[in-house]
This record gives sequence, structure tokens and C-alpha cells, in this order.
Amino acid sequence: MGNFIFENYGGIKGLYHVQPEVRGDARGYFMETYNYNDFKKAGLDMVFVQDNQSLSTKGVLRGLHFQKEHTQGKLVRVISGEVFDVAVDIRKGSETYGKWAGVVLSAEKKNMLYVPEGFAHGFYVLSETAEFLYKCTDFYDPSSEAGIMWNDPVIGIKWPVPEGEEPKLAEKDKKYPGFSEDIFLEY
Repeated sequence: MGNFIFENYGGIKGLYHVQPEVRGDARGYFMETYNYNDFKKAGLDMVFVQDNQSLSTKGVLRGLHFQKEHTQGKLVRVISGEVFDVAVDIRKGSETYGKWAGVVLSAEKKNMLYVPEGFAHGFYVLSETAEFLYKCTDFYDPSSEAGIMWNDPVIGIKWPVPEGEEPKLAEKDKKYPGFSEDIFLEY
């Protein structure tokens, strides 16, 4: 597949762990972070229309977010620091509906996760700070914004939050409902 290794991740159809080839020498390194042809050969034939970047401090948890309409596929990576990244399948009729998978993404590993349309997504910052990048297949639409409670017991995500600590959450993330049969996207 050229400059990337694509691994279907967590046994969930459409979710891919992506490891780019990194070429380095005494001067530093070079890598491609996206190549349409390589992704298409791997069965990931999408077009990205928006790039986002965030900076978060240790203990911040962002998510679990999705858009009810204008759903977004996301290619996510970390350019400084380290996060525990999570995707939850909310595709109606999917054999893995309600299942989650998580992976540590780090600047050091230079790994990425492709989260397709029909998933809720979030991450927890493990390092002192983390800069997080994501390429999206549709534009952000505030009127479609939705989410699921980060610690929903039905989903049962095993976040690496130290015992006795609470993650730092945005006000909106504190108010999201728990997972239910009403939370799904048509696919």
C-alpha cells in the first residue's frame, strides 16, 4: 500500500489504524500523512474538506462527539504529546453497533486512526499537553452537533483516567445523554 500500513482496528468494520512510513536520517525525518491514492487502494476512498487542530492539557477529555446530519469521517493524529483516542460505532444495523475501540496516538509513534462516518469520537490527553489534528469528510455543522456521555456504563469505555481523578470536560460534554437505542446514524 505504498507509504502506509492500514490495519482494520478493534474488529469494527471501517475503523482503521494507520501507520505511515517514516524516512529519517541525521537531519530528521519525512513522512506523508495522507495520500489519496494509497488510501483509495486500501478501500478508503474519501474526500477531506476541512482540517481542524486543537491543543489540550493533561486530563482533558473531549467527546464523545458526532453530527446527526453532515456526518464526518475523521483521520486523526497527534503532532505533539499523546492521547487515548476512542471511536464508538453508532451505525444503525451495524453488527458492531454500540462497540468501541481505543488506541494510544502519539507524536512519537506518528500513528493515526481513521474514524468513518457513523461513529462517536473522543480522546483523553495522557501527556502534559497534546496537539491533535483531524481531517474531516464534511464541514462542522453546529446545528447537527450531538454527543454521548463519556462514561456511559452501557458502552463501558475503559478510559485511562487515574483512579480518584475526574477528567477535565467542556460544559457541553457534561450534559450529553447516555447511550440508548435512540442514538444511531442511518447507514
